[in-house]
Amino acid sequence: MAVELKTGRMPQVERVREHLLALKEQQTEPVCAYIRDVTALVAHVHQRVQSMPESSQLFYAIKANSEEEVLQALAPVVHGFEVASLGEIVKVRQISADIPILFGGPGKTEAELQGAIEHKVRLIHVESMHELNKLNEIASQNDVRVSVLLRINLKGPLPQATLAMGGRPTQFGIDEVMLPHVMNQIRHLPHIQVGGFHFHSLSNNLDAEQHVKLVEYYCTIARDWARQYGFTLRYLNAGGGIGVNYAHLEQQFDWNTFVDGITPVLEKELPPETTLLFECGRYLTASSGYYATEVLDVKVNHSKTYVIVRGGTHHFRLPVSWQHSHPFELIEVEGWMHPYDRPEVKEAAYTVAGQLCTPKDILASDITSGRVRAGDILLFHFAGAYGWAISHHDFLSHPHPQHIYLQ
Repeated sequence: MAVELKTGRMPQVERVREHLLALKEQQTEPVCAYIRDVTALVAHVHQRVQSMPESSQLFYAIKANSEEEVLQALAPVVHGFEVASLGEIVKVRQISADIPILFGGPGKTEAELQGAIEHKVRLIHVESMHELNKLNEIASQNDVRVSVLLRINLKGPLPQATLAMGGRPTQFGIDEVMLPHVMNQIRHLPHIQVGGFHFHSLSNNLDAEQHVKLVEYYCTIARDWARQYGFTLRYLNAGGGIGVNYAHLEQQFDWNTFVDGITPVLEKELPPETTLLFECGRYLTASSGYYATEVLDVKVNHSKTYVIVRGGTHHFRLPVSWQHSHPFELIEVEGWMHPYDRPEVKEAAYTVAGQLCTPKDILASDITSGRVRAGDILLFHFAGAYGWAISHHDFLSHPHPQHIYLQ
């Protein structure tokens, strides 16, 4: 169920708290909801887009959160959308018939490549020689020439981050050592137009200065390769990779330092005809999303305290997939309408667990923060990306959470 709520101007989290308490009073079922502050989302993304150098563009990677309401809100703000499947292409085209689309990801099928042509995708990120041959044949059948970026798995060295897509063996991109062979073969593919390179080498990088150095490395090697192989470097896609600090919410990626750092880099390293593309996902949507879930029970098992909530990893899989305790705050609910005792934990460590029949259904571990009672609500912050989108929604057939959009 999707609910859209109109609100006045108040601090972002305060609005969320008020609506959750109102929701608790209005319904008899335990509270379980995703809340997305669309106003905060648009403001956050708009500021990032407006602050970027003129020779760069910011695309939203919709894999982080592809809900229709999110896409509608961001379509007028970003330069376009990055997708990783034909299904995501269709989602974008349902929002806009002409917004620019970048299409990446390994293992593209014939149907996906045909769909990319039919839906007028701007750039296809090609991941292998086989994919180039396949795309050339499909483009020939459609009597078109397709613009592509070659995704290259660079040798590095690259900065450390939570996830590495390059600088080591992965399923992503073309091995850098294969580039001479690929460029030689492309001369025999008349329906392929190489517009540049795509380097998405890492994910969830929190160091702005290191990210500047990474982009500088991308610029230098892409410029040199374009000269070496004799084509105009129209685009350089630096991927996403800008992270979110879930351990310390007050210490996030320093966007201003990053923008200040890349501006002179682009002026020095890239020719004027080159546009630098970014395709951020998590960094754009995480901070404006919340997952709220009511405490159902508090119990001690083998000397360890568990807080059981009305949800779990089937709603919010991010904590278990990244193996961290996700940050949350407690919203105390004073009313208790039942004749029996209200279970609680007070001044003792506890673990937050969901309703699933698996010991891996854990959202946070060994938390020590005051008192938690059945009927209280836990509000998980920075849940606007890779939460609902990656969760196994129908495992055990529990009800889905509500989806609330604050405007």
